[in-house]
Amino acid sequence: MVLDSDDVEEFLTKLVKIAGSTLSAEDDEVLCGVTLLRARTKTTVASNGTDAQKMDEVQYEYDDGPCLRAARRGVIHYVSDFDTEERFPEYSRAISGHGIKSALGVPIPLEGEATAALNFYSPLKDAFSEEAIDAAQRFAEEASVSLRLAVRIAKLTDSSADMRAAMESRTTIDLAVGVIMGQNRCSQDKAMSILKAASSARNIKLRDVAASILQSLGHGPAKTHFE
Repeated sequence: MVLDSDDVEEFLTKLVKIAGSTLSAEDDEVLCGVTLLRARTKTTVASNGTDAQKMDEVQYEYDDGPCLRAARRGVIHYVSDFDTEERFPEYSRAISGHGIKSALGVPIPLEGEATAALNFYSPLKDAFSEEAIDAAQRFAEEASVSLRLAVRIAKLTDSSADMRAAMESRTTIDLAVGVIMGQNRCSQDKAMSILKAASSARNIKLRDVAASILQSLGHGPAKTHFE
């Protein structure tokens, strides 16, 4: 599956489809998805269908449920019957209204602050046996490797984007300082003080004041060239 997948999302989608199919029976189509929690965000990064995605979103709405608890606490959470479940009554009533009677949340081991879980939903009560839970744990271990890589890539991408934005902002400010130095025949420090004073007086970010100076000269947005 890894070799046949173009990216992590495609691999995880294939994985949850197999996981859902493995835990399903003739009269029980199990919905399956992967929830990733990062920096106050909850995201379903893969699912075996739109219904699975919707069931995850019900859990996000209430900010509680077996799958979110599995991700946050790192332990399996199994609800055998939502009609009698007492740990999260409001969510239980909501998910039961969608025809779901049992659910299983299995933590996916990750590194750092990100956490994740493999989510299973069934329209039947007592849908997940010990054998099914063991199988779900094995699928979670398979998902762990690819998700760890995905989270690392996401962090590197975020860091790179922040660095690029900071460098582009610095370029705009430096160019504006140069303009002020030329117009006022002053030092770099004096030009920066003038720019900061304008920013404070107008209650506008330093970069935006610098950009307006460049635009007043008929120039477009400043570009930083990365070689």
